[in-house]
Amino acid sequence: MVDAIVLAGSPNTGPLKECSPARYEALISIGGKTMVEYVVEALNSSKKINNIVVVGPRDELAEIMPGYVTVVPAGNSLLENLMEGLRHLSGTEKVLMATCDIPMITPQAIENFLDLCSGKQADIYYPVISKKDVERIYPCTSRTYVSLKEGRFTGGNLFLFKPEVVEGCMKKGQQLVAARKSPVKMCKLLGTVFLIKFLLRQVSLREAESRVSTVLGVSGAVVISSYPEVGVDVDKPSDLQLATEKLSMAV
Repeated sequence: MVDAIVLAGSPNTGPLKECSPARYEALISIGGKTMVEYVVEALNSSKKINNIVVVGPRDELAEIMPGYVTVVPAGNSLLENLMEGLRHLSGTEKVLMATCDIPMITPQAIENFLDLCSGKQADIYYPVISKKDVERIYPCTSRTYVSLKEGRFTGGNLFLFKPEVVEGCMKKGQQLVAARKSPVKMCKLLGTVFLIKFLLRQVSLREAESRVSTVLGVSGAVVISSYPEVGVDVDKPSDLQLATEKLSMAV
């Protein structure tokens, strides 16, 4: 089993602010529950998750989080939030980090990702999902895809990592995460030669894994998940409408 940190401190200042008056994206309501509640419930229902820490607006979260969740106030950066969360999970070997904007995530998707990671030795694990698998379940969703030798993939919103590597790789890691919606920007961070090969569609999944590991200074592993819920986040009105429709059908 692993512990989990849910990042829930992003203010609702982007495209979703026209859909909800909530001050934070985590607190946007879907079918009577907030987005972060769906994520926490999926984590708690997984047989592979132990402790759960949610980092975000403490007062608002304290009113809705169940007793088994530790609520930690958010800082000013991703690194601050992760480090603060980790301080409440001392001694854990690996930690699963989830964003708060994947309300359609399921315990099965979480467990599958952890199972895929268990077959590899690495410091950081990151899931990708093929366009075919995303569109098999969510044919109308709009995602950002990267074209590799093996096909087209979108990134996931789960990370498994060893706590001791966070500080050393977080600066560059934040840059990569910020560029995730623009494959070209991301490739620029990985070097000119890599960018050229990427534009020529000559990069394989393993080459990408190796280059990111080198840039971050850690051992990284990319795993291919067949669960689109791992990568279908809610960051624009059309995503919110999709989540509302899908989650109302599940009730």
